[in-house]
Amino acid sequence: MKGIPYEFIEEDVTNKSPLLLKNNPVLKKIPVLLHGEKPVSESMIIVEYIDEIWPQNPLLPNDPYERALARFWVKFIDDKCSSVWQISLAQGDELEKRVKETVDLLQTVEEHGLGEKKFFGGDNVGIADIAFGAVIHWLKIIEEIVGVKVFEAHKFPRLHEWIEHFKQLPAVKENLPDWDWIVSYFKGYREERLASA
Repeated sequence: MKGIPYEFIEEDVTNKSPLLLKNNPVLKKIPVLLHGEKPVSESMIIVEYIDEIWPQNPLLPNDPYERALARFWVKFIDDKCSSVWQISLAQGDELEKRVKETVDLLQTVEEHGLGEKKFFGGDNVGIADIAFGAVIHWLKIIEEIVGVKVFEAHKFPRLHEWIEHFKQLPAVKENLPDWDWIVSYFKGYREERLASA
């Protein structure tokens, strides 16, 4: 989206490299952006850093109020999306609880976050779209591996229209991981985790 050349280094999260441990010694997890010799950690912090360093195609609005709203939705999504990830390892009553929490999250965003806009910030994609787009993408993968339906078009028509616009952006379309590979990988991961629990 910014048109910035970069090098992607794939990390085996089950066997963390010295490079990762050196550049994220506190959290010891991905993602990490290395800008020169400066490491920046955490997805949305990285996105804000990139937006500040390379101001072309801004992801945050210029207007202070609109910028505050965008940051609010990023924080809301970050704070509330744990239920989405927890669906992947939940069963029984716990699964029902996590699905309900996720439906409530989606309902809140449907009613208050997106409104009638194409993207969270209006006609252009912004930081809130990036934050929520990642959550929805993973939710679709989790639905597939767990065998539940959460993000249904008839319940969330505006969010479904929004995600279709978002997924058609060239920068998004070209960078989504292969669906079959990611589903297969996380299905195996889920089965291993549940077997060892």
